[in-house]
Amino acid sequence: MKRTLAAIAVSTVVVFLLVTGCVPKQDSQKQASQENWVDLFDGKTLNGWVQRGGQAKYSVVDGVIVGETVLNTPNSFLCTEKDYGDFILEVDVLVDEHLNSGIQIRSESTPDYKDGRVHGYQVEIDPSLEPYSKTPKNLLADGSEAPADEPRSWSGGIYDEGRRGWLNNLTKNEPARRAFKHGHQWNHYRIEAIGDSIKTWVNGVPAADLTDDMTPKGFIALQVHGSKTAGSQVKWRNIRIQVLD
Repeated sequence: MKRTLAAIAVSTVVVFLLVTGCVPKQDSQKQASQENWVDLFDGKTLNGWVQRGGQAKYSVVDGVIVGETVLNTPNSFLCTEKDYGDFILEVDVLVDEHLNSGIQIRSESTPDYKDGRVHGYQVEIDPSLEPYSKTPKNLLADGSEAPADEPRSWSGGIYDEGRRGWLNNLTKNEPARRAFKHGHQWNHYRIEAIGDSIKTWVNGVPAADLTDDMTPKGFIALQVHGSKTAGSQVKWRNIRIQVLD
């Protein structure tokens, strides 16, 4: 009986040590995951980036990438030199109210496609407060059409630049449409591209949720949309990525 009790006691201690011993290991794994972020922007230069498309101006000012519109030029893109497949991307964005912009992911520029035109998934930056009446229609959560004087507000939606157009807009997703902060404020974007799943968040609010496998890998790019006004600006900071390939 004593031997049985002793064996039980030893077994209990061993189990306890094994269990408690696993806790620090799990914490270290969690910490390692948090440390897997890599900065795509060094805060001083545009090293690692290349411009494609139009002739908008890109510069670094006070640790921030600044894109500035130029008249009579098409959409411009500041692209990473590297391609990325599966990843989590986070970036802060500040944009002039009347300027449309976007963040390209898994995008390409090849000679055999429209003379090198940048194409691929774009996460929308859509600050406009002007009324929207174009297609696709802007719908409310109940499926009814939004009032004609209501702005589109599709920041965080997914558009296929240079190819198929809108893939996942924010109609019926009113919380996401209201998540973007106006009045010259910074907005935080999170983008998860894993396999055929692409999900976005704006200021922590779930926005787009797309399943599509047309392009599994490509560069990341910061867009300055063609504009009828020179000198409009969009800014990016805290650009970081976790590569999951």
